[in-house]
Amino acid sequence: MIELDVEARLGDFALAARLQAPADGTLALYGRSGSGKTSIVRAIAGLLRPARGRIAVAGSVFFDAEAGVDVPPEKRRLGYVFQDARLFPHLNVARNLRYGFDRAPAGERRIGFDAVVALLGLETLLARAPATLSGGERQRVAVGRALLAQPRALLMDEPLAALDAARKAEVLPYLERLRATTGLPIVYVSHAQDEILRLADRIALIDDGRVRACGPVGEIAARLDLGPAAGRFEAGAVIDAVLARHVPESALSRLEFDTGALEVPALDAAPGAKLRVQIRARDVMIALTPPQGLSARNVIPARIAALQIEDGAFAEVALAAGASILRARVTRASAVELGLREGLAVFAVIKSVAVGRRDAQTRV
Repeated sequence: MIELDVEARLGDFALAARLQAPADGTLALYGRSGSGKTSIVRAIAGLLRPARGRIAVAGSVFFDAEAGVDVPPEKRRLGYVFQDARLFPHLNVARNLRYGFDRAPAGERRIGFDAVVALLGLETLLARAPATLSGGERQRVAVGRALLAQPRALLMDEPLAALDAARKAEVLPYLERLRATTGLPIVYVSHAQDEILRLADRIALIDDGRVRACGPVGEIAARLDLGPAAGRFEAGAVIDAVLARHVPESALSRLEFDTGALEVPALDAAPGAKLRVQIRARDVMIALTPPQGLSARNVIPARIAALQIEDGAFAEVALAAGASILRARVTRASAVELGLREGLAVFAVIKSVAVGRRDAQTRV
């Protein structure tokens, strides 16, 4: 488990964060700028000392004010990847990577040098100086150096924020592979929705120094009450699906999830691939009966799990489709005319073209 219950004051900003999450997979800290995400990571790393509280990761207690425990940062054995790579400029890539590896006790070297080089695709970079690397290459080396220090967990604070779209696309597949192959707990800070949806297993939504919600990605994305705190996290559903088959004659791919299926424009993935699909609330229509004569190809039976009527023109609807939750944004007038209410059986209607390639990300 990752256990956090801390309070600290940073000038006028008060941090009072509490969460518990499984230590397997990636926990994303998401929230608007200044919400306290980096302060939480710094507290876990030991770079910020809370006024009170407790921090434990995977059974190791790093801080406990009542018990008088405050493990120094260098003894917490946590890998930390910053927004900028912070490589040693006078060392080539191989020596940067070996810096942490050579300082780890020989009996605790579970992650091998060659394995990390292969995992992050660094084979051709080993002799090069940091100044000759692209931004994406530098960040891959920084991740490798953190891994080779044999950490108990990996902390990643906005590791892609300084990269342009092309370099970011270059690094993301390596981070996915990292999540899937190392088994290390990862705490990942980002304000970028695409990174969170692609990499995270769970989200902790941070707002004004507090944890507003913490849970699986799909669960947090579907909640209607988190809109103001989520900021730019666009309302919509996140569904984990499997690519069942391609339909070449119509250039479509069929995705299947626990109780339904989606047809979307053809994806560049093999049948059997696991995907995470984002479906925006604005792209979901609601029907009381199975619709006829529509161009939309996806009609999914659902039940209204929650309904939020807003002061303006819109209403937000959470739709339970088996274990998956969809979201719909409709006009308040439509909600009233259809008699929408919690528990009502309905049909979610989704246009195939509403789900593009950027909305369906392969999960390693």
